[in-house]
Amino acid sequence: MKKLLEVLKKAGFDGFLLMIATMILMAYFLPKPGMVKEPVSLEEIANAGVSLIFLFYGMRLSVEKLKAGLSNWKMHIIVQLTTFLFFPLIVLAFRPLFVNNGFELLWLGVFFLAALPSTVSSSVVMVSIAKGNIPAAIFNASISSLIGVVVTPLWVGMFIASATGDFDVTQIVIKLILQVLLPVIIGISLNSRFGAIAEKYKKQLKYFDQAVILTIIYTSFCKSFSEHLFEGFTALELAGLAAGMMALFFAVFFCVGLLSRLFGFSDEDRITVLFCGSKKSLVHGTVMSKVLFQHSTITGIVLLPLMLYHALQLIAASIIAQGMARRKKV
Repeated sequence: MKKLLEVLKKAGFDGFLLMIATMILMAYFLPKPGMVKEPVSLEEIANAGVSLIFLFYGMRLSVEKLKAGLSNWKMHIIVQLTTFLFFPLIVLAFRPLFVNNGFELLWLGVFFLAALPSTVSSSVVMVSIAKGNIPAAIFNASISSLIGVVVTPLWVGMFIASATGDFDVTQIVIKLILQVLLPVIIGISLNSRFGAIAEKYKKQLKYFDQAVILTIIYTSFCKSFSEHLFEGFTALELAGLAAGMMALFFAVFFCVGLLSRLFGFSDEDRITVLFCGSKKSLVHGTVMSKVLFQHSTITGIVLLPLMLYHALQLIAASIIAQGMARRKKV
């Protein structure tokens, strides 16, 4: 148990998840600060924070390292197709079960989760624990984040209008470029000068990322609670959602493992594909929700499946990674 707790802490499963729960409770009992508009709103602060997150992320991306990682192209294609095609298609297949029965917003949240890029830090941690190909994991997680800036909005945009009645493609694209893509490009261009500094202070930058995410979660749930959007869901239905998130993780994990064997990947590459292909990023999910669901009260519900998946994937992946590491020692 002690080893499991240490692994979970390395992967990000620590006080941060407790803080997420705290923000949701604060939004329920103390929503007023999240709704205040003057003199400056928490939403505006979070918007500025989103741009800084992607600026610092781009600053830590080395163009040379990305080029060097292109050699193992079969593995990269499998990971990215799993992340951005296989995941969304699985969830899309279940959409008829959620239409016209009061659960369409939850389905939209699950689909939003399915369209997100892979998480960077915990993917690399799990690959390292399981003795996989760490450079390939870093490359795939980084590329996934860049692809997600474009692909995630394209996927989710097809269904936002029907769920919210409000989806201005031009406005979304402009905001996405200014708030996400442009900061990443500027950050990459500054890598040669400030990349080492950004890497040196990555722990402090992680805390900054988490502060922005917590602010987004708080303001999002303030809006959702003010509109009483969660009143229609029972504890049993939310437990069913958690079980569904766990089933989604294992379905993808199993199918990716099967594909890895069919393509004859080495053990190290197979481990990388398994963990990079099955993880989803809470960071990108929360910041992208600010862009895709701007001025919407449904953001809290949309983020709920992602937060459940994030917690459960850390637990499941940690146990699996430790098991793989033990087998390699035998």
